Amino acid sequence: MSMTSRERVIKCLNFETPDRMPREIWCLPYAVNKYPEIIKEISGKYPSDFGGAGNVCRKSPRAAGDAYQIGDSVDEWGCRFTNLQYGIIGEVKDPLVDELENWKIVKPPYEILPENASQARDTVNAACAAGDKFVRAGCCPRPWERYQFLRGSENAMMDVMEPERTEFKSLIKTIHDFYLRELEFWVKTDVDAIMFMDDWGSQRQLLIPPRIWREVFKPLYKDYCELARGGGKFVFMHSDGHISEIYDDLIEIGVDALNSQLFCMDMDDLQKRARGRITFWGEIDRQHILPSENPQDGRDAVRTVAKHFYDPRGGIIAQFEFGPGANPETVKAVLEEWNQVEKEHSRLA
Repeated sequence: MSMTSRERVIKCLNFETPDRMPREIWCLPYAVNKYPEIIKEISGKYPSDFGGAGNVCRKSPRAAGDAYQIGDSVDEWGCRFTNLQYGIIGEVKDPLVDELENWKIVKPPYEILPENASQARDTVNAACAAGDKFVRAGCCPRPWERYQFLRGSENAMMDVMEPERTEFKSLIKTIHDFYLRELEFWVKTDVDAIMFMDDWGSQRQLLIPPRIWREVFKPLYKDYCELARGGGKFVFMHSDGHISEIYDDLIEIGVDALNSQLFCMDMDDLQKRARGRITFWGEIDRQHILPSENPQDGRDAVRTVAKHFYDPRGGIIAQFEFGPGANPETVKAVLEEWNQVEKEHSRLA
């Protein structure tokens, strides 16, 4: 008997054998604009199992421009981004906090939180009840990236190497307190999960010493997970790069599904340490595989991931990003191959 998308994702996260593997394709504005017919085709043939909760947050008067358009834009924290290519987000060139001693100029955007929390919850709950998709909260805490946006990446990397510095701890706390307020609203709604993110890896290792990551950032993420658990929600996280050093930590604090760049890491090692303990929420390599002109590379990549992590009981979501550089034919080949993997297993079962 066929399951709803919500039932399918929950079964997958709980290792309770969904009727098929859940799927989710992140179609960036670049791809939506350049390949509208391809997007329509794959969305019809391979519909996502994930849905949205609607936008109940208010717009900050500080925000200006469109982050995905060429040119400058300002976000709700007052950080100015410069974008050189349509369809992706640019970079902060002039950080708001030029000197760490000036951290008090940072004003978290509490003004974006719903003015009437009860009414906003009703709106979110109605959106969740109107469909059968698995719904994540409409916010995404990212304390390390937000710190970089406020200070600039180079400054942030130097700041984090002195984690005991009072100004550093104060700015991190200011960011974290805002995200806790956001999550406190969402965990009281009917969404199925919360999500947070921070890109922690280079191509070969963690960006900072694991000791400092565990001292400064692991407790923040643990707070998010505990809030989610208290509200009966699942926890999703995204982090780019080589992050195998913190996989066990993320499992320990309660992350249910982790979106990471598997092809940057040793999949044999991850299979031994993490398979059956966390859901691998994608992905297929977007640096080399998805841009390939040979769709067979996409099929081979699926087989590599399946070899290490596929389990009909769950623990894997067919997810990847369709963005700049991706070859539409390779994108379609990836989706076709995941279907083939499941068909072959069904015949053997």
